Amino acid sequence: MNMNSQLIDYAEILVVDDNVVNVRLLSDILSGMGYEVRKALSGKAAIDSIYSCLPDLILLDIRMPEMDGYQVCEALKSDPKTYDIPIIFISASDDTWDKVKAFQLGGADYITKPFKNAEVLARVKNHLHIRSLQQQLIENNEKLTQANHELEKFTSVVSHDLQQPMQSILGFARILEFTLKDKLEPEEYTHLQSIISAGDRMKRLIQDLLIYAKMGQEQIALEPVDCNEIIGQVKENLASAIAERNVNLICSSLPTVQGNELQLVQLFQNLINNAIKFTAPDRQPEIQIKVVIRKNKCLISIKDNGIGIPLDKTGEVFQVFKRFHDSKKYSGHGIGLATCRKIAENHGGKIWFKSEVDVGTSFYFTLLMPDAEEETQEVTE
Repeated sequence: MNMNSQLIDYAEILVVDDNVVNVRLLSDILSGMGYEVRKALSGKAAIDSIYSCLPDLILLDIRMPEMDGYQVCEALKSDPKTYDIPIIFISASDDTWDKVKAFQLGGADYITKPFKNAEVLARVKNHLHIRSLQQQLIENNEKLTQANHELEKFTSVVSHDLQQPMQSILGFARILEFTLKDKLEPEEYTHLQSIISAGDRMKRLIQDLLIYAKMGQEQIALEPVDCNEIIGQVKENLASAIAERNVNLICSSLPTVQGNELQLVQLFQNLINNAIKFTAPDRQPEIQIKVVIRKNKCLISIKDNGIGIPLDKTGEVFQVFKRFHDSKKYSGHGIGLATCRKIAENHGGKIWFKSEVDVGTSFYFTLLMPDAEEETQEVTE
């Protein structure tokens, strides 16, 4: 395709009409504005011309022998190579049904003969501008996707390389703590404890970064996974935090879903851990997990009675490294929820939330079911 996404004044336009006079007239109008014009006097000739070199826009007559404009449009819209080429139908018919059919088949616009020069030029320029913006959006998305992949790869490599020296630092610090505990002055021992505490935080950050980067790089295979077993694993992983805060965790009977076991454990664990972590110290954490099944999807909710999310921060919740609370009171690196979003997307679902400050937050996410359910039902305890 010859159209530069930023230069819409130049484009290749294919005019398709079995009437030579119409073709010549349209060619003169468009050429006079600097467009490169190609011509085809039949539907078959148009198809051959299009596949030899893709045009940027097509002006297509409807009434033609052998292969009419509708058939040409249908053929082009059924092929990914030509699907995005805008087609402006040109016809002597002003019948509503003809116009509706043209748009149903994927036409971008419809001009009635006898056409006016200014109208033709205005519509052509408008659709070339739209196409230019679409091309630019595609290019930007491709660049962003590539940049994200490169960043994830960089994060993964750097985090992996940092693990060993961090382990060494923590290992030697704990050896010093064990061997010199009774020999250090109180201030010296406090400094050593600060080193170990900072090292533990760095270790968790590195592990979270590795998990986050890995979620974006993996092509996961989905298979039936029992969410009840997932919850059982999460309870074991968080047993210390659950016992320490005396968490009241109420969980409905959960279904079997299409998923990746390791990623689903991470998803549930991040949300439940956040619910525990972001509950005021003087309040017993209460967490309710429920599910609603709708045909081939299930909607799972995890509701807490925590401190909530400020209204002005709700748009940033799933962004990486975003924190909304005092780090001295509530630990974390702002990676967990960004990881949850990636996991939900990896499973063909989505995640969102509702929150009220000092009342609590409910997170919702969807997962695919192995088999479609005929009726909507709520699974309770």
